Amino acid sequence: MSDQPRARRLGRTRAKARSGSGTARVAGASAQLAVVARTPARAAQPLFAEAPRAWQRMLPFVVLGVFVVTLLPVTIAVLTNDYKAGGGWAGALGVAQTVPLLLAATRPLAAWGMVLLADTLGAVLLIRADAVAGHAWPWTPMVIVGYLALMACLGLRESVRTLVGVWLATGAVGAVLGFFQPQGSLNTAALFFVLAGVVLALTGALRGLGDAQQRIAEQEGISEAERSRRTLLEERARIARELHDVVAHHMSVITVQADSAPYRLPGMAEPVREEFEAIAASARESLGEMRRLLTVLRGDGANGGTGADGQRSPQPGIGRLQQLVEATVRAGQPVELSLAAAAEGAAPPAVDLSAYRIVQEALANVVRHAPGAPTRVSVTVDEDEVLVLVVNGPARGAVMPLEVSGTGHGLVGMRERVRLTGGTLDTGPLPDGGFRVAARLPLNDPTEEAS
Repeated sequence: MSDQPRARRLGRTRAKARSGSGTARVAGASAQLAVVARTPARAAQPLFAEAPRAWQRMLPFVVLGVFVVTLLPVTIAVLTNDYKAGGGWAGALGVAQTVPLLLAATRPLAAWGMVLLADTLGAVLLIRADAVAGHAWPWTPMVIVGYLALMACLGLRESVRTLVGVWLATGAVGAVLGFFQPQGSLNTAALFFVLAGVVLALTGALRGLGDAQQRIAEQEGISEAERSRRTLLEERARIARELHDVVAHHMSVITVQADSAPYRLPGMAEPVREEFEAIAASARESLGEMRRLLTVLRGDGANGGTGADGQRSPQPGIGRLQQLVEATVRAGQPVELSLAAAAEGAAPPAVDLSAYRIVQEALANVVRHAPGAPTRVSVTVDEDEVLVLVVNGPARGAVMPLEVSGTGHGLVGMRERVRLTGGTLDTGPLPDGGFRVAARLPLNDPTEEAS
């Protein structure tokens, strides 16, 4: 006996679950339909043309078809039986007032013109109908229902200026017809004018919301493109500043060697001495010109720079990766470093600096997006290239990332550095939830090898 109440409770629980899931599905479909309704369609497209599903795109045609199929026989019957209009006139008016509604999904403004003309003609003909007294005039109940459906289509499609014009035209026609109101009839012009305005306002507001959301999405796309472009330019400027330090070092060495050549090599012929003096002068001139051109990139001067000490500090390279990893470990990030014995000093300055910056940015991304994730850094050198590999696993435990969405600035900088050295970069998520950064930096400039 004790199993029966338990079975009943289980059955009620399952019924509630099914009812809840059904309600959730209905709510989800309604929300999706609302999004589709406020999505603007282009001038040559029907209503709901941007809907993702076929039944949603066909919905306006089905609804308008139901209106026509329902209103057409009802209109003919009411005009014939209640208003005692002639059967031929009743049929013609029924067709003229309802069939144009089929155009409302694609050309609502044209449909409105035809329906308003047919409704006005019907009101004029009903002035002399035998039983118009005691019935609605100039707009019959069927006219009001069909016209409001047409107003909804107009509100979802046309601009605010057009909607205001339609509403005022509707009120003006009703006001003019009011001067010819048959005796004893019920004037529906004011009610018709108010209801049309309400429907136009609601659907127009829905359309305006969709337009605003579309403009916001477009602006966000433009802003993201501008942000990416600005990030790229900033990264290139930073790389240019760092390359200036590398090139300036070599130019300074050339200047010192050319200036000291007459003292280091006594007995030098006068033409040779003059040649070294010309080399030293050209090197000094080039070095000064380069420093002047890069003053803006460095931010020197009274407008706020980074400071002379920071600008003259030596640029890091592969030899300082151990210090970088140790600092990251002290910050609580588990990192292992595998550094080839011959890696330090084996790469040219640009490649050496790029390798360090790539590892630095990759570790910064791990700290921001996957704190606590075990990370492995590997740098190997062979005869042709430097291979930099940074791999992290998924974050451990319930530690929340410092950033849940990145801007992509770090990856942009990595790509720029790799492109600068003529190498390749491969980045992407791992199947287990981690992330991998692999960069191949050639030791020799490919442009020099091609020449």
